[in-house]
Amino acid sequence: MRIGELARRTGVTPRALRYYEEQGLLTPERRPSGYREYGERDVDAVHGIRTLLAAGLNSATIAEILPGLPLPGRRRPGPTCPELLNGLARERARITRQMDELAAARALLDEITGAEAPSEAIRRRGASGAPTSPSPQSSDRRLVRPPRA
Repeated sequence: MRIGELARRTGVTPRALRYYEEQGLLTPERRPSGYREYGERDVDAVHGIRTLLAAGLNSATIAEILPGLPLPGRRRPGPTCPELLNGLARERARITRQMDELAAARALLDEITGAEAPSEAIRRRGASGAPTSPSPQSSDRRLVRPPRA
């Protein structure tokens, strides 16, 4: 199948498919005319690429991981080599750290928007973003703006 057909079947733009090829994620065969020729396994590969991108992995990491992933219905589920498992564990830990950082940032924003004195809410938090003392509750949920200088 040509690039347009692969794009339709996977919901990915032809431009994205060319990018995946540039990054070494796809390796279509070339016709004598220069047109790319894709097979059924490329459909599965694109779905795998999209899943890994959605999980927060970059294209360089995906290029390392993709060859070790079995195609659907071809082997038992899961990665096929220990090195791949280690790489996936590192990526999972990285994502978990990012989620923790985002949760701390969201909690700070929640605290600031509900505080009578937002600057005090910021000072109460340590470098980790965790509260260092209980915050006073306020019935006024408006953001208090500092006076203009």
